[in-house]
Amino acid sequence: MNFERLKSTPKTDQMHLTRRSFSSLSALVFLMGCERELPPPRVPLREADEQTSLGPGDIFQLEIVGETELPKEYQVATDGTAALPYIHSIPVAGLEPQELAAEVRKRLIEEKILLNPSVIVSVKEYRSKKVTVLGQVQKPGTFPLSPGMTLLQSISMAGGLTGIAHATRVNLTRGIDGQTNTVTVDVQAMYEGRVQDIALQAGDRVYVPERVF
Repeated sequence: MNFERLKSTPKTDQMHLTRRSFSSLSALVFLMGCERELPPPRVPLREADEQTSLGPGDIFQLEIVGETELPKEYQVATDGTAALPYIHSIPVAGLEPQELAAEVRKRLIEEKILLNPSVIVSVKEYRSKKVTVLGQVQKPGTFPLSPGMTLLQSISMAGGLTGIAHATRVNLTRGIDGQTNTVTVDVQAMYEGRVQDIALQAGDRVYVPERVF
């Protein structure tokens, strides 16, 4: 029995082309779906414990209002003291900035140096409190915690990410009540403004892994 071959027409050719194109597109979408990276897991992280008390090495600014010729920047010595104007060396380690201001004001009045002084204290740099940034950054190491420092700022202090950094899976480890808690965060989303930056606390450790090609 002979079968007559169907003649090719523009319409049938278009149908075959459309089917092939659809099959190719479906395969491409499937492959893209397989290669797409899963988002980092969402793990709860307690908010940063803002530790503002002074410690050895910390740099603070102290201003006695009206005393314009006095220096304004001081540093806590290794023994926890600081040499201050008029009242010489006093222990300051463990004091909050407002507590130090109150103590300086009290001594100025008790020693009859000033009648009603106004004293302002602010911390410039917490060298006694540090954060560590390791992995795929330009200058890994340990850095002083500045007031209000965030995750992105700590990476910037470490020179920024390297070209092979896995920016979507950065580990942040924080001590909580004697235990450590590690979360994976998407730093790339932070750079792009899609995720809020994270405030750091003393002792936080940041690790940037290498991207797998």
